[in-house]
Formats: sequence, structure tokens, C-alpha cells
Amino acid sequence: MKIVIPGGSGQVGTIIARSFHRSGDDVVILSRSPRAAPWRVVPWDGKTVGEWSGEIDGADVVVNLAGRSVNCRYNTKNRAEILDSRVDSTRVVGAAIAASRRPPRVWLQASTATIYSHRYDAPNDERCGAIGGAESNAPGWWRFSIDVARAWEAAATEANVPSTRKVLLRSAMTMSPDRGGIFDTLRGLVRLGLGGRVGDGRQFMSWIHHEDFVRALRWLIDHDEIGGVVNVAAPGPISQAEFMRALRRAMGMPFGLSGTSWMMEIAALVHGTESELILKSRRVIPTRLVESGFMFKFPKWADAATDLVG
Repeated sequence: MKIVIPGGSGQVGTIIARSFHRSGDDVVILSRSPRAAPWRVVPWDGKTVGEWSGEIDGADVVVNLAGRSVNCRYNTKNRAEILDSRVDSTRVVGAAIAASRRPPRVWLQASTATIYSHRYDAPNDERCGAIGGAESNAPGWWRFSIDVARAWEAAATEANVPSTRKVLLRSAMTMSPDRGGIFDTLRGLVRLGLGGRVGDGRQFMSWIHHEDFVRALRWLIDHDEIGGVVNVAAPGPISQAEFMRALRRAMGMPFGLSGTSWMMEIAALVHGTESELILKSRRVIPTRLVESGFMFKFPKWADAATDLVG
């Protein structure tokens, strides 16, 4: 099988590429900054159709992950880059698929579970989940992330690719022991004794173990009856306080200093990121995956944390 991964040079793309490469599949990464890898890496600009489109023509699967990292301050320049990098790349991938003589049979398009509302009362699934942006209990500047997610999904939905099945991946945080990822950051905080409650600790954390993330992608590739929006998250979102308690237990750390919301705002400013990434309640469940028969290897965070630490 040939799988093309636009924007696949980051952590999640590397996880996917590594797994499919080990399976003997032909893996091609499209990257703005190509560098040596065990699989082929082809340059593209993420904006215009070029020679790279020949890799999509005849491919079996496209997994588009392209988009600037959101781990930054949301100033005017970064906002424009975050939005444009997602919308432009999705549109050009759609154009390349539409122009293919042998279009891929499935297009897995990255989105984000952040599109759902900040809530504590009920989980968000694909059918009855509340799209965010109008919550009275959330800061107005959190709406930017939701606006980006809406535009990102709209760009994929508008693509006219009748011979290619489209799946929109509303993914939660992918937890992997690889250096530089979100789990690596959280593990570092625990080691420093800083892995305690943030704010009131009630905000839900949605996550998925990296093995289950790849297994879910393989499942979606193989099941032709699944299209449209799919939540890619473990079925057990838990509060931030519980999440960090389980990680401390897995690491053998008896304590973790807590931080108030205003402390997180200052820390986010100092580290050049946004407090939304840790303070927003993301209570997301994967109803469509579960109903289709997918079985999670790590449905519970305590087990996933133990495995990742090991």
C-alpha cells in the first residue's frame, strides 16, 4: 500500500510513517523542510499544486496533517499562519486528488477535538457534541481555535473528490514517549515536581495512546463504510487533576505542585504558548469508532500512562 502524508514531518506524522514503514508500506512524506528519513520525503510548499502531486496520483491513502504548530502565542502573525497553513494545504491536497487519474481511495484529513465546546456536564461525540465558540464560561479569545477548526474542515468538505472517501479526524492529544511531544512535556513537569492540579483541575483531558491512534487510522482505512467526522480519542476522558495524579503514580512521584489559572496565564506568556491548551475542558468520546467495532488497547489513562512511562 502507498500512503502519502502531507505535513508528516512532525511528531504525529513520524509516528504514522514509522508504523506503516515497518509494515512494508510505501510511505511518502510531503514536507516544506525535507530532511533525511527512513522513508521518502518530497518537497512541497503546501499552497500550490506541483510535482509532488504525482505522489498522490496512484496512492492508496492520503493522511493530511499539514498545519503550523499551535504551541505559540496567538498574535496576529501566528494566527494568520495557523489558519492559512491548514486551509491552504487542505485545499491544495483536495485539488491534487481531484486532478488525479488514479485518485486515492481514502483521504484522512486532520482536524481537532478542540472544535468542541468547553464543558463539564456531558461528553461531546460526533452526533450530539456541541461545537464551541459561544460558551459563556470560556474566554472570548478561545474562539480562534474553533474558527480555525471550522475553516479547516470546511476546506476538506468543499473538495470535489467523488472517487475518494473523506474522513475528518477530530483528534485528541496523541500521547507518545517520543522526544518533544505533549507527553514528553508532561513527564518533564512531573519530574520537576510541577505535575499537579492546574486551575480547579476539573477540566477534562481527552487523549489517545499513540498505538491506538495508528490502529484507529488503519481501521478507518480498511472500513469503507466510515466517512465524515470521526473522533479519534480514547473512550475515557478524565479531569486534569485525575490525569496528572495517574501520571505521577506511574512515575513514582509522590507529589506535584498545583497552579492557579492566573499562574498558568503568566507561565504561558513566559513560555510563548497559550493557557487554552491546558485550561480548556475537552470532554470527547469516540462514539463512531466504538460503534464500528474498534477495540482500544488502552481505553484507560492509568494503563496508558504506565505503558508510556515504561
